[in-house]
Amino acid sequence: MEWKALNEIDANAVTSGEIDLAIAGYLADAMAGDVAALFNLGVAYSTGSNGVESDLVEAHKWFNLAASRGHEDASFCRADVSDEMTAREIAEAQRRARRWLSEERRAA
Repeated sequence: MEWKALNEIDANAVTSGEIDLAIAGYLADAMAGDVAALFNLGVAYSTGSNGVESDLVEAHKWFNLAASRGHEDASFCRADVSDEMTAREIAEAQRRARRWLSEERRAA
């Protein structure tokens, strides 16, 4: 699945099967500030579950966001994922997390 910006996710993507219903729910909850949803997105991307392909950059991003909001396990998971990533991949994940935070602030 190609990653889409949060504001591009719509009901058509869910009903067409392009995005799993659980992922869509996690994204909506993450946008509402749910820390567990941020963590669950990290788990989905790190394991390739809920209809998404394994993507360590995306997993790191979501674990990073969850850890920054105090999720207890997210920092450990982020460290585990980091062990399998290059420095460039980690930098990309951090850029994506900053972009998500920036978009979140604009939406608020």
